[in-house]
Amino acid sequence: MREITINAQARTEFGKKASKELRRAGQIPAVFYGVEKDEKGLPVAKSIQISEKELAKLLYTPNVYIVNLVVEGTPVKAILKDLQCDFVTDRPVHVDFYQITEDKPVVFEIPVKLNGLAEGVRAGGKLALNVRKLAVKALYTQFPDTLDIDVTSLGLGKSMKVGALSYEGLEIITSKEVVVCAVRMTRAARAAQAEAAAGKK
Repeated sequence: MREITINAQARTEFGKKASKELRRAGQIPAVFYGVEKDEKGLPVAKSIQISEKELAKLLYTPNVYIVNLVVEGTPVKAILKDLQCDFVTDRPVHVDFYQITEDKPVVFEIPVKLNGLAEGVRAGGKLALNVRKLAVKALYTQFPDTLDIDVTSLGLGKSMKVGALSYEGLEIITSKEVVVCAVRMTRAARAAQAEAAAGKK
């Protein structure tokens, strides 16, 4: 999987007022959860801040990345686990990162990529992608850039569910009943079917 470097700084001031001041200065409050655990068994959290410009490299792209998060000069591998945005401006207001290691599986969302020309499309239907990402569990070193799906044999009016998919080294967490893609009937396809049926009479 692709990797990207994001630079961050330790955050020393907290509270709503401090967070607002950070955002006015172009900085986004964030939390980094490490692999160490506290006395309650919870991941140790470190408050950090990241420039909105730096964070944009990760957010405004169709790709997903493993993050080389550099905090005060110390790099660690991490994934973006949670993103909160302003409901009016859609700008990020807070992000969470989780540290990852080569020996512990993690859950991550991978983009779906449809390959091939579906039979149903050749028959006049329209291919629709219902789910853009699927949640999978694996070691981060096994994450692919995309989950490739061959739709060549998908017929008109047919759909493909998560349960029909499998990938070596990956455990799909998304429900098996979720429809990933489907070839929908169009007016042109219905007309062609009606015409063909009439010709057989």
